[in-house]
Amino acid sequence: MTKKNNLFATLKSDVPSGLVVFLVALPLCLGIAMASGAPLFSGIITGIVGGIIVGALSQSHISVSGPAAGLTAIVLVALQDLGAFEIFLVAVVLSGVIQLALGFMRAGSISNYIPSNVITGMLAGIGVIIFLKQIPVALGSDAEVGSGFAIFSGIAASFTDVQVGVILVTAISLSILIGWDKVPALKRLKLVPSALVAVVVGVLINQVLIMSGSPLAIGEKYLVSLPVPESIEDFKNLITLPQFSSISNPEVWIVAITIAVVASIETLLCVEAADRMDPMKRVTNTNIELKAQGVGNIVSGLLGGLPMTSVVVRTTANVNSGAKSKMSAIIHGIFLLISVLSIPVILNKIPLATLAAILLMIGYKLAKPATFKYYWNQGKYQFVPFVATLSAVVFLDLLKGVALGIVISVFFVLRGNAKRSYYFNKEGYQDGDVIHVDLAQEVSFLNKAAIKQTLNHIPKGANVVIDASDTVYVAHDVLELIKEFKEIQAQEKEINVKLVGFKKAYNIENDLDEYNHVSTEHKKILTYRKNGKTSHKEVITELINDNNHIN
Repeated sequence: MTKKNNLFATLKSDVPSGLVVFLVALPLCLGIAMASGAPLFSGIITGIVGGIIVGALSQSHISVSGPAAGLTAIVLVALQDLGAFEIFLVAVVLSGVIQLALGFMRAGSISNYIPSNVITGMLAGIGVIIFLKQIPVALGSDAEVGSGFAIFSGIAASFTDVQVGVILVTAISLSILIGWDKVPALKRLKLVPSALVAVVVGVLINQVLIMSGSPLAIGEKYLVSLPVPESIEDFKNLITLPQFSSISNPEVWIVAITIAVVASIETLLCVEAADRMDPMKRVTNTNIELKAQGVGNIVSGLLGGLPMTSVVVRTTANVNSGAKSKMSAIIHGIFLLISVLSIPVILNKIPLATLAAILLMIGYKLAKPATFKYYWNQGKYQFVPFVATLSAVVFLDLLKGVALGIVISVFFVLRGNAKRSYYFNKEGYQDGDVIHVDLAQEVSFLNKAAIKQTLNHIPKGANVVIDASDTVYVAHDVLELIKEFKEIQAQEKEINVKLVGFKKAYNIENDLDEYNHVSTEHKKILTYRKNGKTSHKEVITELINDNNHIN
């Protein structure tokens, strides 16, 4: 059966899921464009290209691409620095070319070398920026919100110029977004996205206020303003072309490189998460994904769109609605294209206050208190780089924030990790032989790639012991890698895995609690093996007999 036939064979599942993703993506495309300070239509263009073009080229079966909240801070600053949207589009095109080159250079493993606390700190910092910058919009204020410490003065000024009608719509929208998934009676409607409900309710409330002549009615200035094409020629005129005469501008290249790096990392992380969510456990070729994203950003920039990534929110909605193949992502892009051609008048009735409420929730979720608590409980090695990255992203800029977080992480590693991350001992590959992977006293995120490569090369049917008895610190990234190896890869390759000595202190949400329950006899056997007091054959027999302690 051909790949085309396989795609169309799952239309029964992919069409409904594509519709759900479209309903989720539409308000997000508009909201992210607004948060980025770009034309609202550019967000729709990005969603269309991300769905149809990237969806067709990507090897990922369930991830969905579009404008990303993680890039809003970059776009906002870039538009201010470059001075014109047409010049910014050149940077978007160049970023796609860089991503395409990274794909051909097989740089798909780049995300393995950036610690998760730095990435989370970057996203949390972006969340704080999104949240703070939407406060004036949520209040109906015309106050300008600057960058860095100037953000706070702009927010303070916005409270002196508010509109009650805007605040009313914002409050109702937030109530829907917060309570939609918590009200038991609404659980049956889980496939209806809360963002869409908020948009519909916001439009209806304002229409009622307008028809009743209420002074609380929201004026056109505070509503979505998309161009309404009446012909094909009008639609062509909506497309903003990049100003390639500015390609020699060094600032354009700096923006392009920044977008390419951040968008690539965010995409690779999302694709990794998507593969884990995939019920069929299919694995995406990350190098092909980089190429697909590169082509997508080139096309988006040429048509007047924003930079894009694979996006967790859309991908999660895609999985939850039962998508079977990437046809769902393509269908969602087709629905976006149809909507912008057929219902722009309806879209222009959406209050900006509702989009601000959606963005306030996005910002909160990226920087929610539970994230701070989690990294605080992980100790200073995780918490300090996280907070430093977040603070620098908010008060300096994104690149400086990520760079600072990485520098601090490397400092902690060099200070505490004096030993090699692990000792790998393979004692032949005959029947019953055991492969030992003994972790060192400290295992950092820098060791993730080497350990991952080692585990990937373990042969089918082998017996493996991963021993952390002498380990006092294991990075969160490495724990996730080991957990995934045991639960997915080892099952597929019929590898018998025993995890020994993993402590509760660095468990992943208690998923590794069972690893701490290893028999005293088993630990003695491992000690004897290390000291050479027990023969290899006896150790193998005891390991196999004692297998039920963990599995």
